[in-house]
Amino acid sequence: MSELRYRVILEPEEDGGFSVVIPAFPHGHTQGDTVEEALANAREVIGLEIEYLRERGLPVPASDSPNAPIEFVSVESPAA
Repeated sequence: MSELRYRVILEPEEDGGFSVVIPAFPHGHTQGDTVEEALANAREVIGLEIEYLRERGLPVPASDSPNAPIEFVSVESPAA
């Protein structure tokens, strides 16, 4: 079995904890009260997504490149 690596984005929540976005799996979302819990939940979601795809004979996304750039974009917010 080969190791696959996927980028996850942890977004702090106002009330505490973290929401997790997994770009390679747009339908795979999770959360956790701590960074460790959020990452553990992300691993579980990714595993379930891969299992779902394989059971249906669909392609599994390739590992994310560790050198892929992450950029931030600023936009002007219209006055409310």
